[in-house]
Amino acid sequence: MMKIILIVLAFVSLTETIIIEKNPKRNTIQDSNRIDELNKYWGNLSKTVAEGDFEGYGKEYHKDAVIIFAFDKNKTSVPVEKALAGWKQGFIDTKNGKSISNVEFRFSQRIGDDTTAHETGIFVYTTSNSDGSNKVEYPTHFEMLLVKRNNKWLGVMEYQKSKATMKEWDALNK
Repeated sequence: MMKIILIVLAFVSLTETIIIEKNPKRNTIQDSNRIDELNKYWGNLSKTVAEGDFEGYGKEYHKDAVIIFAFDKNKTSVPVEKALAGWKQGFIDTKNGKSISNVEFRFSQRIGDDTTAHETGIFVYTTSNSDGSNKVEYPTHFEMLLVKRNNKWLGVMEYQKSKATMKEWDALNK
C-alpha cells in the first residue's frame, strides 16, 4: 500500500510540474517582459546610432562579442572591437553633424528566456549628408544572440546574413 501511495504522489508531483512548465500564461508573461526589455535594448541601439554615440553603442555588446558579415564577397567573422573600429568614423560624422544616421529593427522570430535571447529579423541602416542628400538605405537580414548580465542585455553575436529588400522589410511587423 505504501508503494502505491508513493507512486501516486510521484505521478501527481510530476503532473503538476509538467502543467506548471506548460502554463501558457506564465510563459506569455515571461516572454512579454523579455520582449519589452529587448525592445528597449534595440531602441537604445537606434538612439546611439542617431546621436553618433560611439561609446554608448559599444557598451551594448559583450566585450567578447563577434560580428559576422556573410553577404559580401569577403565573408568574415571579427571581434566586436574590430567591427566598431570600422564603424567609428560614421559615428563621429553623425555626432559632428556631418551626416545623418539611423537604424531601425523589425523581427521575424524572437526566442529566449530570462537571460538569453536569439532575435531574427531585418534592420535598415540609413545614412545621408547632413542636408539629407545622398540618402542610402541598407536593409539587412540579421540574427543577434544576446545574454542578460547584471540586469542588462548585451549582444554576443551579430550575424549580418544577407541583403534584404524594402518589400521584405515592409512585410515584417513593426
